[in-house]
Amino acid sequence: MTVATELIDVRTVPPPERHPRIFGTFDALANGASFELVNDHDPVPLYFKFEETRGGQFEWRYLESGPALWRVRIGRIAAPGAAGASGTHGGTKPNGGGCRCSGA
Repeated sequence: MTVATELIDVRTVPPPERHPRIFGTFDALANGASFELVNDHDPVPLYFKFEETRGGQFEWRYLESGPALWRVRIGRIAAPGAAGASGTHGGTKPNGGGCRCSGA
């Protein structure tokens, strides 16, 4: 995984715009590229949304785990079935929790 090239601090993004911005940034990444997400709570529901919609295509690595600040590196790996793809995501899998990212 390469060093993160973009930082998204969702604490400054209106709630309805957070997930679309995060997924848009991810979808624009080349294989091996990543970005860093900063939040004021554990973004574990976002992790599960990645699993649901982009399973096997991402790596999720906690860089800082609260209690006041959460930093996660999210990277693109080769899609399942692609040459050299492992079909797994690396990093630390979250344990659960609530997300206020989307304003829900």
